[in-house]
Amino acid sequence: MLTIPEGPFEAYIFDCDGTLVDSMPLHLDAWRAALEKHGFDPAAFTYEMHHRYAGMPGVAIVRDLNERFGSELDAAAVEADKVVWYLAHHGEVRGIEPVVAVARAGRGVLPMAVASGSDAGIVRDSLRAIGILEWFETVITPVDVARGKPAPDMFLLAAERLGVDPEKCLVFEDGQLGIEAAKAAGMAWVYVPTDLSAG
Repeated sequence: MLTIPEGPFEAYIFDCDGTLVDSMPLHLDAWRAALEKHGFDPAAFTYEMHHRYAGMPGVAIVRDLNERFGSELDAAAVEADKVVWYLAHHGEVRGIEPVVAVARAGRGVLPMAVASGSDAGIVRDSLRAIGILEWFETVITPVDVARGKPAPDMFLLAAERLGVDPEKCLVFEDGQLGIEAAKAAGMAWVYVPTDLSAG
């Protein structure tokens, strides 16, 4: 169940993975495959760890793993392999219907954006795979900003591109880093619980 705060709001901004698209299990598999290819024990990359990284750009995730485990993984190479693996399997994703229903209701009524810490190709392909890419005026990914979540940059850029003041935007997020980013941007937010993607 989604708890939506009192509005009115003039724009919606959605995270992608785990919010609009039930893709988190596939991302976990992609990370494990890429990490194993580079000699990292995939079992060390746990579900809980993956969920804590939700919203963080891929290169930053690998850098954090290097720091945490004392490894020397090539961050760009691991992320590139993760993207290749994910794109080869992305046809398996589906929408998270309670959140997609909110976007469907907002379509054509108010401007909407997606702001995701994932690779731009992955985000667009995932949204295309569930048939909703064209619903959004803009898609923001790490290549568009200097700092990813939990910094507010992605959400502030989305508001700017939508032509709406940040305080009039409502963010939909499943990750703690994204919620911190929404708060830092001065935006109201809706937490999308993990169990919504299971149903």
